[in-house]
Amino acid sequence: MALTEAVRVSSDGIGGMSKTTVKDVSMEPESEHAEIAPRTEGGSRALALLLVITGAAGLLASWVITIDKFKILEAKVEGKTFTPGCSLNPVVSCGSVMESKQAAVFGFPNPMLGLVCYAIVIGVGVSLLARARFPRWYWLTFNAGCLFGVGFCAWLMFQSLYRINALCLWCSLAWVATILMFWYVTSFNIRKGFLPAPPWLKGFFGEFTWVMPVLHIGIIGMLILTRWWDFWMS
Repeated sequence: MALTEAVRVSSDGIGGMSKTTVKDVSMEPESEHAEIAPRTEGGSRALALLLVITGAAGLLASWVITIDKFKILEAKVEGKTFTPGCSLNPVVSCGSVMESKQAAVFGFPNPMLGLVCYAIVIGVGVSLLARARFPRWYWLTFNAGCLFGVGFCAWLMFQSLYRINALCLWCSLAWVATILMFWYVTSFNIRKGFLPAPPWLKGFFGEFTWVMPVLHIGIIGMLILTRWWDFWMS
């Protein structure tokens, strides 16, 4: 480390000299002062497109259901009835689902929540297409939002099949979109090490991510098929 000498003359005018050593900080390693930047990751183009497409599908479903819900309410005020276009038969009956108490769990129509959440998903997808990179906390927060979405959809599926006894096609589209985005975002976080997982699980998601959403959607399809088996076969 370099040292410099400074000569100082005493204030009484006497020519006595004293040495003062000054520490030269210009030669210190910069690593001691520089902060370590947080790790950031950007998703692949395929993940970005999947988020944009599934977000758009969910947004479309939420928009249509919201409009139909308002039309149902307007018809009730006028003393009339309104039948949504996706009410095809006693089983595939969007109107029955929209008028149920489960359709407004938080005190307002559920699709209004979808309008906000799916728009956020589209925003994340577009950002990834623009090669944006996000830190670990961002990806985990996004994953938590997807987990809430898929959990909420699972509850709505149960209510639809075994309590309301009717199926909404637009709701089904939103379910499929949410399931796809959840599994692919979860796979990304596991493969990047943002979610702790054993090596074999990372390897599985690296090669067979598609298996989980296919299996998930397949199970729902089988539940729908068996729930109204007699109706489908008639």
